[in-house]
Amino acid sequence: MSVERAREATPSAPGAAASDGKAPRTERGRRTLRAILDAAAIEFGDRGFHETSISEITRRAGVALGSFYTYFDSKDAVFRALVRDMSDQVRDHVAPAIRAAPSQLDAEQAGLKSFIEFVRVHKEIYRIIDEAEFVDPDSFRLHYATTADRIAQRLQAAAARGEIRDDVNEIHAWAVMGMNVFLGLRYGVWGEDVTPEHVSKVIGDMLARGIASR
Repeated sequence: MSVERAREATPSAPGAAASDGKAPRTERGRRTLRAILDAAAIEFGDRGFHETSISEITRRAGVALGSFYTYFDSKDAVFRALVRDMSDQVRDHVAPAIRAAPSQLDAEQAGLKSFIEFVRVHKEIYRIIDEAEFVDPDSFRLHYATTADRIAQRLQAAAARGEIRDDVNEIHAWAVMGMNVFLGLRYGVWGEDVTPEHVSKVIGDMLARGIASR
């Protein structure tokens, strides 16, 4: 296993999503934080940022209002944390598939399949990430920048191993990410009429062969 693929599998630290200085110190606290984030994902996904209240989040999470402020300073803070958390969840979900693949082209195909499967269960991720562009532009930009950076690192590592062309760069990484984002929207959120396996196989073939006439 390459170092770059191993990095994909590193999970986020428990409590990292909390506001500065408010990370939980106990397992119970980490469970409460997780419950708040999960409830926030549903509420923001269903209602949007402006229509969601902290009381609605805590009610859904089954925790006291005071527990919210134990870990977050405000609604803006939990939203920012949620964007980071969902980005980390995607990374952690697709990492095993990428890590287990025998080659980089197989890894990209497996990662896309795993991503679409994740989106079908967590459709709210698109509304939350899209709304972040206006609610918290820094989080929005960081989400895509870090994702593209991870892709660039693994592509460049594969190029060094001789698995793919040796001139891959940031542009290729953003292209792969953009393709995956919109495939997830079409086949994960808007419809499930095509299997993730088929979508990923089509893209795997395109990455391997291009779209020029054969």
